[in-house]
Amino acid sequence: MTVSIAATGDAARAVETTVPRLVADLVASGITAQDPELWGPDAEAEASKRLGWVEAVAVSRPLVAEITALRDSLRAEGIDRVVLAGMGGSSLAPEVITRTAGVPLTVLDSTDPAQVRAAVEHDLERTVLVVSSKSGSTVETDAQRRVFEQAFRDAGLDPASRIVVVTDPGSPLEAAATDAGHRVFTADPNVGGRFSALTAFGLVPSGLAGADIAELLDEAEAISVLLAVDTDENPGLVLGAVLAGTQPLRDKIAIVADGTHIVGFGDWAEQLIAESTGKDGRGLLPVVLDPDSPEITAGLPDVQVVRLVGSRDDERHVDDGEVEIAGSLGGQLLVWEYAVAVAGRLLGIDPFDQPDVEAAKAATRELLDARPAPSEPAFVEDGTAVRATHGLVVGTSIAQAVSSLLAEVDATGYLAVQAYVDRTANADLASLRDAFAARTGRPVTFGWGPRFLHSTGQYHKGGPANGVFLQIVADHADDLAIPGRPFTFGQLIQAQAAGDASVLAAHGRPVLTLTTTDVAAVTTALRSAVSL
Repeated sequence: MTVSIAATGDAARAVETTVPRLVADLVASGITAQDPELWGPDAEAEASKRLGWVEAVAVSRPLVAEITALRDSLRAEGIDRVVLAGMGGSSLAPEVITRTAGVPLTVLDSTDPAQVRAAVEHDLERTVLVVSSKSGSTVETDAQRRVFEQAFRDAGLDPASRIVVVTDPGSPLEAAATDAGHRVFTADPNVGGRFSALTAFGLVPSGLAGADIAELLDEAEAISVLLAVDTDENPGLVLGAVLAGTQPLRDKIAIVADGTHIVGFGDWAEQLIAESTGKDGRGLLPVVLDPDSPEITAGLPDVQVVRLVGSRDDERHVDDGEVEIAGSLGGQLLVWEYAVAVAGRLLGIDPFDQPDVEAAKAATRELLDARPAPSEPAFVEDGTAVRATHGLVVGTSIAQAVSSLLAEVDATGYLAVQAYVDRTANADLASLRDAFAARTGRPVTFGWGPRFLHSTGQYHKGGPANGVFLQIVADHADDLAIPGRPFTFGQLIQAQAAGDASVLAAHGRPVLTLTTTDVAAVTTALRSAVSL
């Protein structure tokens, strides 16, 4: 199945005017040849070591047999539950691959104590843990590995046979894992995390869970020749023009799953787009929507709707101003990677670095080292402590505080709702997104913390300074220790929330933080507040 794209309105005009220029500049063949000069001299050093993803299909082929053999060996021992400890690109690609394939994978991309505990205490005797980290030093992944390692030992299970590691060659994790006797898969170091879907980071956990990773690579290979050729029909060039070629720029990209067989693609594309383009005060904000979300029919001049559909043909009607794209999962993964690289060129930024992600990490480390007492809240309502930055006048109730925050959303801006809670136990919290969008009349993103820090977190700090932020942070009475660390999971996730809030405040952005012992009660309070 190939990848087909149809555009109307501003998007169609962007394709008509931009793609011929990209063809003339040999951009598609340049990306395929891994030409680091395509994004200008400032980006050349980073681009020169981040273009390995264009040959990921060929490089990854030998992995298929190794992964399949390991899966069969584990299952022969009764080990058929796969847990993935990873953040950002290390977890989002396997999540969409396995959900689309309909095979079970427990994705642990959180430091919430309850979510970690639930993953650790469930069917441990049947469990293999895949630890994925490019750098080998990701704080969340290290903590998750430590607690599983201890749990395996406590259960009389050998961690060496129950932990599989995916990392870059030469990372500290590779050395430690090899010494500990773990099975180690190394990936191409010339591939950034968000471009790693078709490398070991996407394939190892997905293949162990039971997805057909050979077919996934076949799907990507089927579109790779077209992506390499400088023609007007190149879907990578067409989608790149749709994303970043509209005039004036529609910089909020509404991604809507509407009939596609692919499950959860928007969450993967969200990281790819936001972390690649949100820098230097520019960028594209992906907004993952449902087919009936308010932004779709609001007629907002800065929103570009992109629908993921089941199939495309010439007879199908495309709503005015919208874009439809259909294709296989493997094909779409590669097309969107090309398109985002093209979008970076059109925006005049380096799509391969993430300069502002480190700021929140540094703030978190400082808080964990010092562990200061929490700042005094403005007030406490029914067990929820309310704090605010940037001069927000929060009043004396959650409803007043929310109204004050929403008043800061301007005609070009957006609201980001960030939930540092157990996402498996509080999934209904995400349903507030549409209510906030209806109330503000502006795009609203929803992110589970801390995983969004490895995704849209770059855009929040590096993109246009027009975001407004609502944090919901769970305060757990029943915390969970991290073996070998002087802080707990509860302290870690609260430091991550506070660290990010401090960096956003330093950028002059308003942040309202609700720290609660009862997430369900806060959900109800927010639903009531947003309807006023």
